Amino acid sequence: MQELLRVSPVADEIARRFQDAGHRLSLVGGSVRDALLGRLGNDLDFTTDARPQQILKLVKGWADAVWDVGIAFGTVGARKDTPEGSFLIEITTYRSEAYDRSSRKPEVSYGDSIEQDLVRRDFTVNAMAVDLPGRGFVDPHRGLDDLEARVLRTPATPEESFSDDPLRMMRAARFAAQLDFEPAPEVVAAMTAMAERITIVSAERVQAELNKLLLAEHPVKGLRLLVDTGLADFVLPELPALRLESDEHHRHKDVYEHSLTVLEQAIALETEGPDLVLRLAALLHDIGKPRTRRFESDGRVSFHHHEVVGAKMTRKRMRELKYSNELINEVSRLVELHLRFHGYGGGEWTDSAVRRYVTDAGPMLERLHKLTRSDCTTRNKRKAAALARTYDSLEERISTLQAQEELDSIRPALDGNEIMQLLGLRPGPAVGRAYKHLLELRLEHGPMEHEAAVAALHEWWAAQPKD
Repeated sequence: MQELLRVSPVADEIARRFQDAGHRLSLVGGSVRDALLGRLGNDLDFTTDARPQQILKLVKGWADAVWDVGIAFGTVGARKDTPEGSFLIEITTYRSEAYDRSSRKPEVSYGDSIEQDLVRRDFTVNAMAVDLPGRGFVDPHRGLDDLEARVLRTPATPEESFSDDPLRMMRAARFAAQLDFEPAPEVVAAMTAMAERITIVSAERVQAELNKLLLAEHPVKGLRLLVDTGLADFVLPELPALRLESDEHHRHKDVYEHSLTVLEQAIALETEGPDLVLRLAALLHDIGKPRTRRFESDGRVSFHHHEVVGAKMTRKRMRELKYSNELINEVSRLVELHLRFHGYGGGEWTDSAVRRYVTDAGPMLERLHKLTRSDCTTRNKRKAAALARTYDSLEERISTLQAQEELDSIRPALDGNEIMQLLGLRPGPAVGRAYKHLLELRLEHGPMEHEAAVAALHEWWAAQPKD
C-alpha cells in the first residue's frame, strides 16, 4: 500500500479520466508485482477496456508527452511530469495474443474483461491487477501466493502460455535472474520440451531478454536455466558447448563452470552499476576453447589461440543476435585481449610492452583490468594471491607511465599535416605508413622531442623505395 500511495496522485488522476469516460483502468502486471515486493519505480503499466484510439484521446491533454509506436499491439505510451519526478506510463487494451506457427509476430485481438486479459499474462506473479481509483485487488490465478512462495507459474498451462509467445520461456529465466524466483517443475518441463519453439522469435526480442537477464542481480541462475532446459542451444549455443571441455588450469572444473564463476567475479568488481559489456565478455571469454582443444603428448590439454578464435565467434554470435557494431567491437576486443596479461610473467615486460597493452586496450582498459582479475578461479590461495600481486604490479606500472606520458592518449610527436609538410606529400598511403612508423617509435621508446621526431621521419623516408 505504501508503494501504491506513492504513485497514487498520478495513477488516480488518470484513472478518474477513464472512469469519467465510462472505462475501467487497472494497474497491472509487473507494476503490481513490484509494488508488493516494495520495489516499484516510476514506470507504470495499466490495462483498460478502452480501445487504443480512445486511450489516445484520454491521455492527450493530460500527459506531457504521448507516443503511439505500440498502438498496433494495443499499447499507448505517455510521460507525466510531477514535482516528485517523471512517470513513464503504458496503457494497453485488454487483449490476447498468439503466434502463428510460421510467423515471428504475434496476432493481437482485444478482450472485454480484465480476467480475460490476466489469463494471457506470462506468469501468475504478473497476472495481478489493482482497480483504480477504488483499489480493488484482482488475483484470479493466486499470484500473491506464488509471489510469497517465490515461484514462477503460468496462469494457463505452460504449454498454452509458451505457444502463445515462446519468448516467455526466456522471460522465465530472466525473472529467475531478476527476482531470484524458482520456476515450477511443470514450467521447466514445458521449457525443455518446447525449447526449439524459441527459433520463431525475432533476434531483436531474444537479445532484449538476454540483456535483461545478464544485467539482473542473479544472472548465473538465469543462464543455468537456459542451458539446463536446452533454450541456450538455440539462442547462445556456445555456452552449453563449454560444459564438455576441461580447463587446463583448473581440472576440477569444466570451462562452463569456470565461465560462470568468472562472470560472478566480474560482477563483484563493478563499481558503477551493471555493465553489459563486461558481463558479456566475462561470459564469452573462453568460447573459443572447444574449437582449439588439443591433447598434448604429456597428457595436458591445450587451447592455443582460443582468445583469437573466441573473439571471432563472439562477433558472429553477437551479429546474429543483432547487437550494435559498437557493442560487438567492445566485447570481442575484450575476449581477444583477456590472455594478454599472462605474458607479463613476474613483471618482465618492458615499458614498451606496457604501452602496447594500454594502447591495444584503448577505452576498454578498465574493463580489461576487471576481466583479467576475474579470470582467476583457482582454489589454490597462494597462486591466486600471487596472480593478484602481479596484476597489482602491472596496474602500478601503468599508472606511473600514464602520469609520465599521458599513456592513454598516445600519439606520435608529429601529426599527419606535419608529416605531409615535412616530406612534401599529398594525402595518401605514404602518410599513413609514416604515421604508423612514428607511432611504433613512440610505443617502443616513449615520448620523443619534436626535433628527434623530425630527424627520425627523414631517416625513415630516406630508406623508403621511391617509385
